[in-house]
Parts: sequence; C-alpha cells; structure tokens
Amino acid sequence: MVTSFLITLREGIEAALVVGLVLAAVQKTGALGMRRFVWYGVGVAVVMSALVGAGLALTAGSLSETAAEVFEGVASLVAVGLLTFMIFWMRSQAVRMKQEIDGRVQAAAGIGSGWALGILAFAAVGREGLETALFLFASFSATDALAATVGGVAGLAVAVVLGYGLYRGGLRLDLRAFFRATGALLIVLAAGMLAYGLHELQEVGVVPVVVEHLWDMNSVLDEKVGVGVFLKALVGYNGNPSLVEVAAYWAYLIGVGVLFLRPERSTAQTHASGPAGGAVANGA
Repeated sequence: MVTSFLITLREGIEAALVVGLVLAAVQKTGALGMRRFVWYGVGVAVVMSALVGAGLALTAGSLSETAAEVFEGVASLVAVGLLTFMIFWMRSQAVRMKQEIDGRVQAAAGIGSGWALGILAFAAVGREGLETALFLFASFSATDALAATVGGVAGLAVAVVLGYGLYRGGLRLDLRAFFRATGALLIVLAAGMLAYGLHELQEVGVVPVVVEHLWDMNSVLDEKVGVGVFLKALVGYNGNPSLVEVAAYWAYLIGVGVLFLRPERSTAQTHASGPAGGAVANGA
C-alpha cells in the first residue's frame, strides 16, 4: 500500500505539474481556445496508460506459473531501472522544467497549433502513466493487490489535489525538497523491488541461488503476516533471503543512495541563474 501510494503520488505530481505549467503558459499567451487540446492529450494518455496496465495484468494472469514468475521478475527489474532513471531525471529537471515548457507553449501558440499542445500534454502524461502502470504491476506482484490498489488510488487522489492547488497558486510547494524526499523513499522501495525481481528469477533458475537462505526470521517475524507484510511492502522485507537478494538490495541501496544524496554540482549555477524549486511551483 505504501509503495503504490508513493509511486502514484510521485508520478501524479510530475504529470499534474507539467499539465499545470502548460495551462499556465497557454493562459499567459492569451490563446485560451487551445486549452481543450491540452485536455484531449491528457485524456488519450490516461486511457492508453489504463489499457497498458490492464494488458500487463491480463498477460501475467494468462501465463503458466513458471512463465508468470519470469514475467514478474523481469517486469520488476525493468521497473527498478525506469524508477532509478526517473528519480535522477526529476532531481535535475525540477528547476528547469518551467522555462522549457514556457518555450514550447509559446512556439506552439505562435504557429496556432493546438495539436502541438495536445501532443506535448500527451507525451508528458503518457510517459508518467506508462511508468506508473509498470511500477504498480511490480508493486502488485510483490504485495497484496487490494492494499496496493487502495494505496495507488489514494496517492493519485492526493496528487490531483496538490496539482490543482499548484496550478491555482494556492499551494507553495518546494519542488526540489519534495522530489528529494520522495526520491529517497523510492530508492528504498526500488531496492526491495530489485530483490523481489531477483527472487522470482531464482525460483525458476534464471538467476543462480548461490546460498539459498542466509537466515530465516519467519519464525520471529513472518513476511506473510501482520507487520511482516507491511515491512515487505515498505522496504522489501524477506524473512529468508538468498545471498544474491541481500547483496543486490544493499548494493543498490548504498550505491544509488550515495549518488542521489550527494550535492548537485550545478547547485551554485542554479541559484545564480534563477529561482529555486519553490519558485517553480509559484510560477505554475
């Protein structure tokens, strides 16, 4: 539940932020008649993302047990790769996003192309939607589907409210701090997702086991009951992990965590050339 909540909150905020910036830029250009094209693009992207999510679920459900484990394992590893890229990309782009979108919207308005705005909105929301579909599929595979669904819907609802507040100017959100905090949490979740994906591939012999169980804590804290279920969803807890799972988990958590938390080299230039992340929200 926590994993899916954070995923949809983070992805939803990114999509809402882009749409809000596009609409704000359209309003500044005075081309208000083009706003409907933005919503056309958003609508098509949402439908496409829902279809992809349903397709992933149906595909996994129609496979044999062995094939399903391979599918879920590979999907989890792909999700970890995309999640890692998204975390670092958003960390570097949060400040520059407003300027880039303003330029694209002004160019589209200058040539009177509402469809260009629709494509811009479709590309932004569609990318976030496809990533969310894949991330949620991996999350659903690793935990209880009902809890993951509730968390995903709740995260999306909060993202919509925050996105609307940013657009209307009623909220002052420091985007740099927001993406840094959620990025750190998602690194922990991605480490658990990585270990889960490797576990599934070990089950079918695609990845070597090496040492099957480094320890077994299920008699004390069962991963399938109570607190163990919560910890499994939150940090990827496994009561009896293999050597490969433990090594991959900590290598990812420490390696990616250090890279993410180190100071940005461009920080000084950013402060010298423009406003910080909070000002981006204000401008939306």
